[in-house]
Amino acid sequence: MFTHFQEEINCIFERDPAARNILEIITTYPGFHAILWHRFSHYLWNLRIKWPARIISALSRWLTGIEIHPGARIGRRFFIDHGMGVVIGETAEIGDDCTIYHGVTLGGTSWEKGKRHPTLGNNVIVGAGAKILGPIYIGSRARIGSNAVVVKNVPEDSTVVGVPGYIVQPKGEREKDRYNNNIIGKCIEFNAYGESHDTPDPIEYAIFDLIERVNYLSNRIEQITIIVQELKTVASEENLDSDKH
Repeated sequence: MFTHFQEEINCIFERDPAARNILEIITTYPGFHAILWHRFSHYLWNLRIKWPARIISALSRWLTGIEIHPGARIGRRFFIDHGMGVVIGETAEIGDDCTIYHGVTLGGTSWEKGKRHPTLGNNVIVGAGAKILGPIYIGSRARIGSNAVVVKNVPEDSTVVGVPGYIVQPKGEREKDRYNNNIIGKCIEFNAYGESHDTPDPIEYAIFDLIERVNYLSNRIEQITIIVQELKTVASEENLDSDKH
């Protein structure tokens, strides 16, 4: 128990440069308080002592502004930064070393019983205001940008932004050459709020592709024009030769 308690404190020091000392974390960090309350309520929930578990969950929400259903399964070293407005549903599952910011919702899209909330792999970062909805899977080391709305599975090591969410991590040598840096490596590192300053834009990609296509077609038209002109010249010369005969 003490080891887990120490891990929760250490992960805050690692991910929040504003954290100054242990006393400050224990007394003033609502995300830390919410996790402690949840660990206890989840323990009771697993023992089928469900009403007290819900009471503890409700009390935690009143005190911290963070709503975590006692049925949610949360891994080790989970950090909620700021935290106000966070909602984590009953069947949500969160891996180890994940970080989420204020206003995040891990919600359901169905009133049916059973699995209806997201599953997050390890080392996932979810930016402020993001909504991850339904029984989908977010791969390990994925980054969900602020205010993104995600309703489909996200592969590992991906960055998602926008409404609906777009995967914007470059793939292949073409994109690496275009941006002339290793964005994939940067995405794997910790990025506050799930985005880096040089996150590529999918619309920009589409425009680049259109420009390249237009340039290709223009070159082809020029080549065809040259060939046609050469054919006309040859045909004219042949007609002159036939007139002489």
